[in-house]
Amino acid sequence: MRVILITGISGSGKSIALKVLEDDGYFCIDNLPVRFLQEIIGHLADGGGERVAVAIDSRGGQVLAELRSLVHGLSRFGHDVKVLFLNARTDTLVQRYSETRRRHPLSGLVAADEPLPTLVESIEHERELMSELEGLGVSIDTSDLHPNILRAWVRDVVGSDRAALTLLFESFAYKSGVPLDADLVFDVRCLPNPFYTPALRPLCGLDAPVADFLGGIQAVQQMIGDIARFLDDWLPHYILENRSYLTVALGCTGGQHRSVYCVEQLAARFRSREQVLVRHRAMAARKQAGQAA
Repeated sequence: MRVILITGISGSGKSIALKVLEDDGYFCIDNLPVRFLQEIIGHLADGGGERVAVAIDSRGGQVLAELRSLVHGLSRFGHDVKVLFLNARTDTLVQRYSETRRRHPLSGLVAADEPLPTLVESIEHERELMSELEGLGVSIDTSDLHPNILRAWVRDVVGSDRAALTLLFESFAYKSGVPLDADLVFDVRCLPNPFYTPALRPLCGLDAPVADFLGGIQAVQQMIGDIARFLDDWLPHYILENRSYLTVALGCTGGQHRSVYCVEQLAARFRSREQVLVRHRAMAARKQAGQAA
């Protein structure tokens, strides 16, 4: 089983690292007490688990001293264990806590008769607790790193590939409004409308007569080609931003003919390269209304 242990100083990016591994298919556990580590990993391995990432912070107290021996023990049992230690300068951590308005996890762990420590005191106390773990694995200073760079570096360290982008194509009716979940919106109302051909009016873009009608129009093919080229050019940039989903919405007046046909054509073009989903909003709404009636 591949085991990634993420530890380090609070505020240095452990949540970002854990989320990127979760996106890449790891079973992720946040703030697991060290004493449960071996038991949990053994349970997951027995259940057929292959990859797990665990975030461990300083609230483990003195038990952190056991982490080194636990790592060696897991390796002896055949698990592929990597430790990622994230760190940052104190001034950077103070700024991050100021921006998020969150309390340091050690700020409240004092006796009732003791004064609450300042943020800087909590940070320095945590550095002292975590110091013996810094040499246990790969250390990354996140002080000046953009989150996307940190995500890329985490993937490099653990040898993880990005999860495939899910490209969602959906058709919609402008008369019902632009869908709120759309990342990119294309208006195909300028294309010839099969609605005005009596034989095609009751059909939809999934039906062969409508597909044949629209497929024979040069402007329709040019529109589909232009949208496809736009996506070819810009999908790599969305992927670099660590997007898991990209919703491309195409709208026509009723969401029945033109947008449905164009969505199906685009989905067919990109299905071999990315994970592709298709939704037809207006058609689904009409189907639901018919069932309700």
